[in-house]
Amino acid sequence: MRAVAYRRPGGADVFEDVEVPVPAPGPRDLVVAVRAVSVNPVDIELRAGKDPGGEPHILGYDAAGVVRGVGAEVEMFSPGDEVYYSGSTARAGTDAQVHVVDERIVGPKPRTLSFAEAAALPLTTIVAWETLFDRFGVDADSTGTLVVIGAAGGAGSMVIQLARALTGLTVIGTASRPESQQWARDLGAHHVVDHSGDLGEAVAAVAPDGVDLVFSSRTGGMIETYERMLRPGGAICAIDGPEGLELLPLKNKSITFHWELMFTRPLYAPDDMVVQHNLLETVAGLVDAGTLRTTLTCEVGPLDATTLRQAHELVEAGHMVGKVVLTVDS
Repeated sequence: MRAVAYRRPGGADVFEDVEVPVPAPGPRDLVVAVRAVSVNPVDIELRAGKDPGGEPHILGYDAAGVVRGVGAEVEMFSPGDEVYYSGSTARAGTDAQVHVVDERIVGPKPRTLSFAEAAALPLTTIVAWETLFDRFGVDADSTGTLVVIGAAGGAGSMVIQLARALTGLTVIGTASRPESQQWARDLGAHHVVDHSGDLGEAVAAVAPDGVDLVFSSRTGGMIETYERMLRPGGAICAIDGPEGLELLPLKNKSITFHWELMFTRPLYAPDDMVVQHNLLETVAGLVDAGTLRTTLTCEVGPLDATTLRQAHELVEAGHMVGKVVLTVDS
């Protein structure tokens, strides 16, 4: 099969087109003919920092496609089913014509979306869902105020949508440009503030009594600001990993700090990873009901080394609104 891989860490120019064997499926695996993939910050981090030692390594952790084969113990899918999912960093990625993935982290593709529209959703949907319902522990009856840092990004976009659809939280999004601010409003943020200046002052202008929760995609250098913004007993959930993070300023207010990594279940809790299948199935239903929408804003393709370089450069520049998706030539 055709795929795009890299052999050494570096910039987006390390990608090359390769021919590799189709992986053999395990007992619970699906063999998926990939129709579209998207690029996430984790792809950038691994490309720049993970050394494959000269062997071709395939990235990509979002996909939508069609099941063309199943392992001997597969229970939830059959050949011909349309699916969407985010894979695992322990296995080869989705930047290929064919991908093999455990069915327990796969959901049925929303019927109302194209493959490209669906491929924008899985990773960021899982991040947002686990942040709200696993880390923060909110539910349909929860109130209070949630600040979404980087509200126009892929993950922030889904946190806004899920918080509005499934909780009673008041949502404050942060964004710096008119187009990204409007995007956050269109997704349902009650308020949008500019994070390019004094974020604490901007949030205080709309929430003078403080906030309860902060979803953080840019945590480095922000802990003291978050401490000022949060009420006692509040919580932060971070998806980035800045070096030298100092959390002691949170102690006096008993503020809880959470990490969110959507690969934790596939990597460390296989008996629990069917939760990701269930949440993707639920979200597909919400999309088909018109409650949630795709975050696709840029589509390129077909997937090859050149188009993948372009997509990585767009994400790496840090100005994306929503998600960039690449179509895959079957």
